[in-house]
Amino acid sequence: MKKQIEAVIFDWAGTTVDYGCFAPVEAFRQAFEEFGIRPTTEEIRQPMGLSKRLHVQTMFEMTRISAQWKEIYGQPWTEQDVERVYLRSEELILSILPDYSQPISHVVEATAALRKHGIKIGSTTGYNNEMMSLVVPAADKAGYSPDCWFSSDSTNRIGRPYPYMIFKALETLKVSSVQAAVKVGDTVADIQEGQNAGLITVGILEGSSLMALSQAEYEALTPEQRSNEMDRVRKIYQDCGANYVIRNMSELPNLLERL
Repeated sequence: MKKQIEAVIFDWAGTTVDYGCFAPVEAFRQAFEEFGIRPTTEEIRQPMGLSKRLHVQTMFEMTRISAQWKEIYGQPWTEQDVERVYLRSEELILSILPDYSQPISHVVEATAALRKHGIKIGSTTGYNNEMMSLVVPAADKAGYSPDCWFSSDSTNRIGRPYPYMIFKALETLKVSSVQAAVKVGDTVADIQEGQNAGLITVGILEGSSLMALSQAEYEALTPEQRSNEMDRVRKIYQDCGANYVIRNMSELPNLLERL
């Protein structure tokens, strides 16, 4: 493997752990429902990859949810309403996160292969530090542990699509230039974060938030259905400018070898 790639910066949920990125989905769904709003899965998934508070705010800004809130409460939503729903979603996600920390297939083997060739492993995430304090040890026990990770708590609460979490990771890992690092993620926000940092960007198909399927649901698809789903998600990555798209993490070492 060529030495010009010094580090890979992975996303967390939906990329390296939590196949399908379901922990945040369930937390957001339950939080909004407790306030009388029944968001669709598409509405919940659309802002995936952003910091969790910005995710909630983005959902409030959606036309249907905004109108439903006004209908229920008799006035437009406020920043205080965003904060209330966000804080409830945070409580919910903290209660379920340890159950959603299993590494996705091929992640442990792929990261071991990268390290064998001297490539460092970093991570950026839409979770906050408190959430990460639960999932990092759980993932470590299951075999996945990045060399460093950063949430927007480390960047004055400025998360994706801004590049600052990546810059913190590159500094910590002592990467010589942005051209020597690759960003791998499972959402549009991940790709935008990598682009804004000047990194090569890679979108992943299987287990991604964009595919939005559990492993059991994915494996139950016919070959034709799987192909259609991969084509659909691949197009989303291509439309937002991802440099490469891989099926799963088993393809990453070979991709980096070709760069």
